[in-house]
Amino acid sequence: MLTVPVQDFNTFTQEFYNSVISSLQLHTLKCSCGHSGCLICHAYYSRRVITPTGKKPLNILRVKCSECARTHALLLSSMVPYSQISAEDQRMITDAYENGSDRNELCSSGNGIDENNIKAVIRRYLRYWRERLRAWSIYLDSLPALSEDCFSHYSKQFMQIRGTFNALVPSPT
Repeated sequence: MLTVPVQDFNTFTQEFYNSVISSLQLHTLKCSCGHSGCLICHAYYSRRVITPTGKKPLNILRVKCSECARTHALLLSSMVPYSQISAEDQRMITDAYENGSDRNELCSSGNGIDENNIKAVIRRYLRYWRERLRAWSIYLDSLPALSEDCFSHYSKQFMQIRGTFNALVPSPT
């Protein structure tokens, strides 16, 4: 996976995704094999993201390395790999948990997240991320800083559980 940093963490539309991806210069991105300039558009797959208006489908671009033949999905930093819940919602849930906030407030905030989603996020956070964040004094205050710190220390997006390769690519110009 290759993760593209974005500033707008609450926009989940196909148009927004396409505009960010089209602003990338694929020839500047590095594959996990270390080669640059070898990634080409390969395919798309459909993925769903939970939003206040329900689950929205997004077509995610996969690129293929012409050197090693590996494929990588191009995700936005507002997305967590293998999760339908946005990175900002997961940050908000874990921050509320750490501050002792009421779960019912999160469910009624109109973000499309239900109690089962909240329980699953907290369970994953406690099993995998809580001690890792504490080890490097990483705070839940701001998603851009949190995401950047998680990539620099763990080569993963915040709340990414699977050990799949994931790299934060330079911001599109």
